Amino acid sequence: MKKYLFGVDIGGTTIKLGIISTEGHIIDKWEITTKKGDQSDQIPNDIWEALSLKMNDHQIDKNQVLGIGAGAPGFVMTETGVIAQAVNLGWIDFPLGELLKNLSGLPVYIDNDANIAALGENWLGSGDLAENLVAITLGTGVGGGIIANGQIVSGTNGMAGEIGHMTMQYNGAPCNCGRNGCLETIASATGIARITNERIDKYPNSILRDIRSLKGKVTAKDVFDAYKESDELATEVVNHITDVLGLAISNIATIVNPSKIVVGGGVSKAKDALLVPLEAAYKRYALPRIVEGSSFTIASLGNDAGIIGGAYLVKQHQL
Repeated sequence: MKKYLFGVDIGGTTIKLGIISTEGHIIDKWEITTKKGDQSDQIPNDIWEALSLKMNDHQIDKNQVLGIGAGAPGFVMTETGVIAQAVNLGWIDFPLGELLKNLSGLPVYIDNDANIAALGENWLGSGDLAENLVAITLGTGVGGGIIANGQIVSGTNGMAGEIGHMTMQYNGAPCNCGRNGCLETIASATGIARITNERIDKYPNSILRDIRSLKGKVTAKDVFDAYKESDELATEVVNHITDVLGLAISNIATIVNPSKIVVGGGVSKAKDALLVPLEAAYKRYALPRIVEGSSFTIASLGNDAGIIGGAYLVKQHQL
């Protein structure tokens, strides 16, 4: 009998869902709107209703489903499936795993969304099933996932892999976590734009000044586009953020000793404009033997990484 895995990726705007075979083929994938505020407690019902409808469409019986693997933003207690805190959803100590299990009658596995994305990339993406991998997501924030000896590292209370909240400047910019100088304040799309705008007045000939005049703001994409044109300000900013990020990755690599370092998220669309200076910075700081055993690559699954990782979380537990 054909068996299936359900993958769920809960985001602040949409929830991505997928039905995936045990071999890794996406049978179907779709999105539903994420309810927020005082309606966010309806999310488990919305997920199961959406999955149930697709089961009917594809004539999948419940006994063909091995389980549901879901990634959620925020701090996740993986052993219990409780979301300790998800600020954007308004969840505090929310029993997502238990609620989904009661609704579906299926095994349910919950992890942080960045961890789920790392699992997905490692299964069917750029990771190539590496035993030891560091995944970094550069978007509005900075997320991370660490795989060691083939297993995602969650930690005592779900906080392992929070790469974005490594302190890189003890007196740096304030972070949403309440502390200062986190990697997220520097290497995220938001951080790159902030740093550029702070320095822009010192570079009267920068094309980024013209962009700001036209659009009212400068984005991380603008910075990398200008970097490709050898703009002086953009070059300074890219060198700065890749230097800090390369240092952070070198410290993580000292502990994990990964064979693969996978970089994803919106900022990674800059590709070589990001990867080349980042890898150079990493090599400056990392132990030579660690450098010898590791390689950098851009994530390849895009928005599918979360649902694929959720499915793989089920596969790991059930097969």
